[in-house]
Parts: sequence; structure tokens; C-alpha cells
Amino acid sequence: MVKNMGATDRIVRVVIAAIIAILYFTNVISGALAIILGIVALIFLGTSAVGFCPLYAPFKFSTRKKA
Repeated sequence: MVKNMGATDRIVRVVIAAIIAILYFTNVISGALAIILGIVALIFLGTSAVGFCPLYAPFKFSTRKKA
């Protein structure tokens, strides 16, 4: 698995996941919306941790800087 996410992409995903968590824990979102956004947040955190986005792979898209 070749990394295809740059630092900025990873930081943005972590920030979005944090915002979703804050909205959930302050009861701004609830119900089905909270579940769906929670799953999205977990996916964002996971892809940020490993530096690989499976949706980028089929299109050979990468946000990493070329070395």
C-alpha cells in the first residue's frame, strides 16, 4: 500500500473528525446524522493515520509531494 495522502490532507481530515466529535458531544447532532457523521469521522481518522485513501487509488490521485 503506497501512501497517497499529503500532510495537509491528513491534517484537514483530523480537523473535520474533531469538529464532528465536538458537534456530537455538545448534542448539536444526534440520531441517524450523528451515526453517519461518526462513521465518516472514524474513516477520516483511519485514513489519516495510515496515509492512504482507498478512493484516491483507482484514479491514481495523490496529495503527497513528489520526493
